[in-house]
Amino acid sequence: MRVRPITPELLVAELVDRLAGAAAPGRLRVAVDGPPAAEPDALAAALVDPLRAAGRPVLHVRAADFLRPASIRLEHGRTNPDAYYEGWVDEAGLRREVLDPAGPDGSGRLLPSLWDAAADRASRAPYVDLPPGGVVLVSGALLLGGGLPFDVAVHLVLSPAALDRRTDPERRWTLPAFARYADEVDPASFADVVVRADDPRHPALVERD
Repeated sequence: MRVRPITPELLVAELVDRLAGAAAPGRLRVAVDGPPAAEPDALAAALVDPLRAAGRPVLHVRAADFLRPASIRLEHGRTNPDAYYEGWVDEAGLRREVLDPAGPDGSGRLLPSLWDAAADRASRAPYVDLPPGGVVLVSGALLLGGGLPFDVAVHLVLSPAALDRRTDPERRWTLPAFARYADEVDPASFADVVVRADDPRHPALVERD
């Protein structure tokens, strides 16, 4: 294994090249996984226009738009790291509305958002038709531990010290959840692309021999 420093711009370019050249039955389902401090939503958003320019239709879906209702999500309190780890994201809804329709024999009719967490109600977003050969980018935290059917997994990893330093003080209660994720799931050991993101200005690709 070696670690190759890379600029943010080149990281986007290399990911676009990889994803634009990848094939999968139906549509390509890509996880961009990482804690909020690693900004997975921003990386996924940066991939959208270059992928379209490369001829791949794209839909970006945020896991934050597939949270469970507050009555379920916050049943054990607003700052419970185990609940955050185990049940904040509606994985069944994400599979049903996005990943299965984008997969082999899927209809390609995807729902870009399911739940408005701020208003705590259904988002009422219209469905989007993603044609065969399209790419759906699903970004967010803790995406790789529940068996969701992704074709490509990109994992943004921070050292414990960097994660502690870069996590918003109001979200520091989530740190035990990410420690548990690293210990129990260890996504860096199997993700297709692993990016060290301790410093957002100076990411690095982890390359296996």
